Amino acid sequence: MIEIKHVYKRYYTHRATDWVLQDIDLTIPSGVSVGLVGGNGAGKSTLLRLIAGMDSPTRGEIKRHSSVSWPIGLAGGFQGSMTGRQNVKFVARVHGGHGNEAEIIRRVEAFAEIGPAFDQPIKTYSSGMRSRLNFGLSLAFDFDIYLSDEATSVGDRAFKAKASKAFKDKVGKASLIMVSHGVGILRELCQAGIYLRDGRAHWYDDINDAIDAYHNDSDAHVLERKLHQLTISNTTSLMQAQVFHQEAKAHFDSLQIALEQLPQDIQPRERQASVQAVNEARETLHGARRLVQKLK
Repeated sequence: MIEIKHVYKRYYTHRATDWVLQDIDLTIPSGVSVGLVGGNGAGKSTLLRLIAGMDSPTRGEIKRHSSVSWPIGLAGGFQGSMTGRQNVKFVARVHGGHGNEAEIIRRVEAFAEIGPAFDQPIKTYSSGMRSRLNFGLSLAFDFDIYLSDEATSVGDRAFKAKASKAFKDKVGKASLIMVSHGVGILRELCQAGIYLRDGRAHWYDDINDAIDAYHNDSDAHVLERKLHQLTISNTTSLMQAQVFHQEAKAHFDSLQIALEQLPQDIQPRERQASVQAVNEARETLHGARRLVQKLK
């Protein structure tokens, strides 16, 4: 189990201090695999690093009641002047692999499939080669929870298939917390979902609901941008505005129906996320109506 208690995270720069994560407050149960979804820059990788202990919250705390891997797929974390073999041997010793180092090295070398580069300095590796080595090294140890940051998108088709199988083999023995743009692998391996939006996290007991919420919001943002473009353009026709109004109404109606069909025992935060999506779609629909009236 992992407890995330009112976690905030920001990175201070010379220009901005916006929060990447704001008041993340949830518990990830033991034995439940979770998919993280959200747009680019939503904070998915940041949250994984915080869960792994590779970074610290600006405020709040994270309590780990299980052994947690480092984020698989992350290209960093190695000593650049050391070879792949030397890095693996060092990590094996740190994680208590004394007496079993040779077997761990053999397994990582076979899984990573980087050939002679295994005995070359890490600083000469491509990011893909680093990710392969990271993946193989993570799977060489038994963790209660494995973290994956786009790990199944590394390499060619054959390696991707091997990576996916490796995760499937872990399911039942351990749980996963995954970031992936491929919703298929999330649906296949994860039960629950966390949707990150505007720095905040929304928990869903069903990964399909999390993916649907993300896709609905993505559609909403597309409509918002389109409304803005139509409004500021001097060449927008009445017919264009009417067609857009139909799109906005169809989107609003679908969200409204989904909200009405939510089960009574749904988590309050899940219901609130759906209500917020409906309200935003309503605003876009009102904007579309105003545009039509303006052009009549």
